[in-house]
Amino acid sequence: MIPFSPQTQTNIEFAADLFRNSKHAVILSGAGLSTPSGIPDFRSTGTGLWSRDEPLEVASLNTFRTNPESFFAWFRPLASQIFYAQPNPAHTALAVLEQNGFVSSVITQNVDMLHQKAGSKTVIEMHGTMQTLTCSQCYHQVQAEPYLEPFVAHGEIPHCPKCNQTLKPDVILFGEQLPQATWYKAQKEARQCDLMLVVGSSLEVLPVAGLPMQALDRGAHLIIINNTPTYLNVRADVTVLEDVSTILPAITERVLNG
Repeated sequence: MIPFSPQTQTNIEFAADLFRNSKHAVILSGAGLSTPSGIPDFRSTGTGLWSRDEPLEVASLNTFRTNPESFFAWFRPLASQIFYAQPNPAHTALAVLEQNGFVSSVITQNVDMLHQKAGSKTVIEMHGTMQTLTCSQCYHQVQAEPYLEPFVAHGEIPHCPKCNQTLKPDVILFGEQLPQATWYKAQKEARQCDLMLVVGSSLEVLPVAGLPMQALDRGAHLIIINNTPTYLNVRADVTVLEDVSTILPAITERVLNG
C-alpha cells in the first residue's frame, strides 16, 4: 500500500465517506485523468499540447476544412497515443465505483474512450469521441478503428467509403459547438447529483467548467482531485493535489472496504 501523508489520508477517508453517503454521485473528468496512461494534457507547462502549438491554428474546424493535411499532420501523434493507450488505475477505480452502485454517471472532457475501456457504462462525452468518424461532405458515419490503424501507422488520411471525401474524427474542434443533447444531459446530471467528483480537470474550459457550480448551487458536495488548484478549490469539501492514479484507487478501496 502506498503511504500517504496524514492530511492526504484524512482527505481519502472523508471522500470515501461522501461516496458512501451519496445517492447520486457524478464524476467530471479531464485530461489529467489520462496523463498516467501516456496521453498528454493540454495546459501543463512544457508538456501540454498548447504549450507547443497554437490551438486555433492546428485544432480548429476552419483548419480541418481549409487544410485537412495540416490538421491530420498535427493530429497523428495524438491519435497514436490514444490508439495504443490503456486505462490506468484511476479509470479502473471509477469503473469499480460505478459497478458497485456508488457512481451514477461520468461526464468527461476526454475523447480517448479510456473510461469505456476500463468498464464504465454511463459516460457522457462532452468533447466528442475517437470511436467514430463522419464524412465532411455526405455525413456518412463509420467506426474509426479500421481507419485509425493505417492513419497511425502510415499517415493515411481517412476518406469516406461512399463519396471519397475526407472523414472527420467525431471530436469537438475549436469553432464547433458542443452537441446540444449531450450538454443538456450533462447539466441534468450536475443539477440532480448530491456529490460531484472533479478529477484531472483544471476547470478552465467553458461551458463544462461551470458544471460543478451548478451542482454546488443545488447543495451537492464537491471533491476535487487534480495536480493544480482550480477556481473552485475554496468551495470543495475535499481537495487533493496529488496523482489521480494513486488517490482514486485508495478512495475506492476505502469506499468498498471501510
